[in-house]
Amino acid sequence: MRGVNTASRCVSPPPPHAPAARGLLRRTAPPVGVLAGVLAAFAYVGAVDPNQPGHYPVCPLLRFAGVFCPGCGGLRSAHAFVHGDVLAALQDNALAVGGYLLFAVVWSVWLVRAVRGRPLRLDLGPVHLWCLGTLLVAFTVVRNLPFGGWLHP
Repeated sequence: MRGVNTASRCVSPPPPHAPAARGLLRRTAPPVGVLAGVLAAFAYVGAVDPNQPGHYPVCPLLRFAGVFCPGCGGLRSAHAFVHGDVLAALQDNALAVGGYLLFAVVWSVWLVRAVRGRPLRLDLGPVHLWCLGTLLVAFTVVRNLPFGGWLHP
C-alpha cells in the first residue's frame, strides 16, 4: 500500500443534504435573530409594566415641552399588545400598532425570501421617505391639537 493516503479513508463524506441544510440555516439566521431580539424586547415590556412609574425614562419632549412625540405611549402600547388588549394598544399609540403589523409583514417576506435564497431588498425612494415623514409629522400634530385628544396616550 505504498502511496495510499490512509487518513482520507477514515473520514466519511458528509451526507448529501448537509450543505443545503447549512446554507438554509445560514440564510435564515439573520431574520430569526432579529425576531428573537424583537420577541425578547416585547417579553421584557410585557413583564415590566410601563404604566408603573420608575421603570422607564419619561419622554424628554413631553417632560420639557409638554408635546406628545410620535413615540409617546409606544411602550404602553407594546405592553397592552403583548397582553392581547388591542384597543388599549391602539389608544396608547395607534402608529406603533401599525408599525408592529408592518414589521410582521416585512419580517415574513424576509424569511420567505431567505428560505428561497433571495435577499430582501427594500428600495425606499424619496417619495416613500417623504410620505413616511409626512405621516409622522401629521400624527404628531393631530395628537397635540385639541380635537386629537383621542390620540393621546
